[in-house]
Amino acid sequence: MAVTAAESSGSQQNKRTRRRTTLDEHIDRPSVVEPGDAPYDTTDPNERATSVEPDKAAAARAGFGTVNAVIPLPEPQRPKVERGEDRIEKYEVTGPDGKLVTVTHNLDTGETSAS
Repeated sequence: MAVTAAESSGSQQNKRTRRRTTLDEHIDRPSVVEPGDAPYDTTDPNERATSVEPDKAAAARAGFGTVNAVIPLPEPQRPKVERGEDRIEKYEVTGPDGKLVTVTHNLDTGETSAS
C-alpha cells in the first residue's frame, strides 16, 4: 500500500489544503501520492521524468512491496529568443450591425482587438 503525503506528514489533508502530487527523488520506497492521484507519479503537466534502476533490496528490507522507479529531470535550458517587431495581421470583416470592422490580431501575443 502506497504511503500518501497526508499519512507521511501525520496530518489530515482536506481539499482546501491538499498538495499536488509531484515526482519523488527517492528510489528505495513507494512514491508519495495524494489520495485519488494514484497511479500517477505526478499531476504536474510540466514536470518531466526519467526511469531509473530502483533499490528493490532496500524497499524489501523496509517491508515495501513496490518501489519508486522514476525521478524528476532538471528543468530544460530555455533558448534565448530575440524579440523583433511583433507579427500583426489586420483584416476587415462585417460586424453584427452590418458595418465593416477592422480586426487586429497579434500573432506573437495572441491579443486580438476590433475597431
